[in-house]
Formats: sequence, C-alpha cells, structure tokens
Amino acid sequence: MTKRYFTPKEVDALIPELTRIMGAVMEGHAAATALRAELEREQQRISLSGGGTIDREAWQQKAAAIVERTGEVQRGLEQILELGGAPKDLSLGLVDFPYLLDNNREVNLCWRHGESEVGFWHGLDEGYGGRKPL
Repeated sequence: MTKRYFTPKEVDALIPELTRIMGAVMEGHAAATALRAELEREQQRISLSGGGTIDREAWQQKAAAIVERTGEVQRGLEQILELGGAPKDLSLGLVDFPYLLDNNREVNLCWRHGESEVGFWHGLDEGYGGRKPL
C-alpha cells in the first residue's frame, strides 16, 4: 500500500471534523484520567489507614465510567486514524499528517486542537516542540 501524503489544504478541509472528534477525545481522556486519580486516592487512603470500607457501588460506577470513557477515546482515535492522521498528544489535541516538504522531504504537518488551519510542520524525529511555520 502506498503511503498517503497530505497537503495543508487537505488537512484544512478536515479541521471541522478533527475539531469535533479530538474535542470528544480530549474530554473523554481528561474524564477517565480524573476518575482513575479518584480511585487511586481512595485506594491509598484505605491502604494508609490499614483498611477500611468503601462504597462499592460508587467504586463500581467510577470503574464502569472509566471503561466507557476509554472506549469513547479509542473510537475517536480510530476515526482520526481513518482520516489519515496520527494522534500524538491527547492533552494538547495534537494530530500529525504525513507531508512532502518541497516535494521531496517527508515531514509531518502538525495540527493542534483549536487551530483553524494547519500552519506548522516538524521533522519525523521531532515533536511538537520542533514545530516550524509553513
């Protein structure tokens, strides 16, 4: 299978859909992370106190919510992959797209959630910190 390269214009056309998908992914990721932290704090509290009782129903509801939100995140990431993007950072909402700079150098177009157009690229061995304007 031939690798697909995107133009900035092609990525720009995807931004409304990317914004919707990545917004949901970011929200789901943040919610699952917060719920995991709550369960970890509760687990530490019980361990430090030498045992104790927990509200099993609340614990199970939080655990189920983590599974549900993680599934939502996974489905969103799969949608981004189907569009041709590579999700990179769920907190920042980064997505990279393969691009041929000057028609010969393979790099990544780098879009961040909230940007109205793709305006940056970085080398394959660089990340967000190496973004350069198009």
